[in-house]
Amino acid sequence: MPMPGHEIEAAILAALPGAVVELTDLAGDDDHWAAKVTAPQFAGKSRVQQHKMVYAAFGDKMGGELHALQVTTVVPK
Repeated sequence: MPMPGHEIEAAILAALPGAVVELTDLAGDDDHWAAKVTAPQFAGKSRVQQHKMVYAAFGDKMGGELHALQVTTVVPK
């Protein structure tokens, strides 16, 4: 069963309090998502580290309940 957008946003916000999450359902099927995540926790981290922080929010759901997530990370100005 696909993961709905509100659950994706909630997981990211739980892992990165204060983040701003913008979601796009890429295929209209709740199974292929793009997330733009702006979070102060990304400051000083490499892009790879930032992405790992987002993916860590999903644990074992990534690749299962959440099939595909395209991530863009931004450090707030």
